[in-house]
Amino acid sequence: MRRNYDSCKRVLVTGGAGFLGSHLIDRLLSDGHEVVCADNLFTGTKHNIEHLHANPRFEFIRHDITFPLYVEVDEIYNLACPASPIQYQHDPVQTTKTSVHGAINMLGLAKRLKCRILQASTSEVYGDPSVHPQTEDYWGHVNPVGPRSCYDEGKRCAETLFFDYHRQCGVEIKVARIFNTYGPRMHWNDGRVVSNFIIQALSGEPITLYGNGSQTRSFCYVDDLIDGLVRLMDSRASFIGPVNLGNEGEFSIRELADLVLAETGSSSKLVNLPLPRDDPRQRRPDTSLANAELGWQPTVRLQDGLRSTVAFFRRDYARRARKQEEPHLVAV
Repeated sequence: MRRNYDSCKRVLVTGGAGFLGSHLIDRLLSDGHEVVCADNLFTGTKHNIEHLHANPRFEFIRHDITFPLYVEVDEIYNLACPASPIQYQHDPVQTTKTSVHGAINMLGLAKRLKCRILQASTSEVYGDPSVHPQTEDYWGHVNPVGPRSCYDEGKRCAETLFFDYHRQCGVEIKVARIFNTYGPRMHWNDGRVVSNFIIQALSGEPITLYGNGSQTRSFCYVDDLIDGLVRLMDSRASFIGPVNLGNEGEFSIRELADLVLAETGSSSKLVNLPLPRDDPRQRRPDTSLANAELGWQPTVRLQDGLRSTVAFFRRDYARRARKQEEPHLVAV
């Protein structure tokens, strides 16, 4: 689904130097739009967007959205926030501020500009779910005082703000709940299971399974996810979400480990560690709403997506080796 505007749009992407943000910017530029990337580079990296600086339709602003931002744009994608436990637990107060103050600032900007704004929410709003698979009308099972609360409750509060700005101020909003996404440009140290397993396998380190590895996740390839975000932004004004975006294929963490070992050809052994506090036992989206409203469903199989993701990490590992940068491997 491609955009069909008579003229290009000027689009703000917050968190644009991150994993998802940089892929979204690639898509928007390929669709013929101008893009303003705002990122404070806390978890994003210039390496993700260095290929864009020669593009005259791309602009980078180093900015923390917990402070107001004054730009003139036609649309806003709000993706700014640390998204993995190791990142958002590093500074939990700042994580909450990014979700809450950041949402207020971006919604205020959208209100002033009278433009459409999309919030990148998360499957973490469902917590450790008692309903499986998760549908958008499920309110969740979230610990408000645990170590993951800064992210889970921050994102839940951001959703509240988006809907209140819509009801009270007439701001045109879209809310996407993003489930586990993987692909090239994932951060080495983000502590997510796909990148962890690949790095451990390529380095010959033990593959760390938490608990017995029976907990399940669904894994959506980044190209599929970005297509869903763009379709949601372009959807009819009356459809605001929230809408689940993720892959309905469900795999145990042990199955994922076996797939990574097969793809990398690694001889790494599996080791079991205690299950982290509040770690969800199962997570899988019901995407029937996205299919009905957006005509969207993922097309990339996990095995195929892992192939390109492993290839990226092999290249990045070689690049770091050339720069004599020993990757710091984190097993979380």
